[in-house]
Amino acid sequence: MPLTDVQTAILELIAERIEAEGVPPSQTEIARAFGFRSVRAAQYHLEALEAAGAIERLPGKARGLRLLQAPVRAQPALPLVPPVEDDAVRLPVLGRVAAGQPIGAGNEGFDAGGEGTVVLDRHLFHPTPDYLLRVQGDSMRDEAILDGDLIGVRRTRDARHGQVVIARVDGEITVKVLHFGSEGLRLMPRNPAHPPIEVAEDQDFAIEGLFCGLLRPAR
Repeated sequence: MPLTDVQTAILELIAERIEAEGVPPSQTEIARAFGFRSVRAAQYHLEALEAAGAIERLPGKARGLRLLQAPVRAQPALPLVPPVEDDAVRLPVLGRVAAGQPIGAGNEGFDAGGEGTVVLDRHLFHPTPDYLLRVQGDSMRDEAILDGDLIGVRRTRDARHGQVVIARVDGEITVKVLHFGSEGLRLMPRNPAHPPIEVAEDQDFAIEGLFCGLLRPAR
């Protein structure tokens, strides 16, 4: 059974940790390393690796992973070309979005600097996004959205109080938490070093999409 690029990368991480530390990573550590929103996503990929004969999972052990197959990456994972696998999704990277003060809109409605198209495991996201944006800034730090992350965005004009949204304010784009209150509409950061963005009634405001997961590059 062929492995997806994400599963190959997880296999590489397991091999590296065993070689460096003598023990494999835990499911929680795998989820954190790949930016999964839940441990269940890591568990899903480990199940696929076991089914492919690449690892053996030892029941009852916190780090119960035994490597059966050395990871092999024949070529760079990105970019990929059609066809894609059933559990993969091809997404355009449209540019940058501010996690801080909003940045001006450019190509494709966002800051210029699109990075082409990438193929990722669709289980990284919920719901499935329409495109990716690269985060610039640290205002969403406490939401675990960091500078340099690629965030998945689902196109929609509707959002509820408390959801993480990509919003346009007077032609500028930012990622924040949507907040409706007695003081009016606000875009809230998740870092106390950054102030909320107050949206006045006469401002040009629109929801561009909902945050639905992220991919964190190696640092």
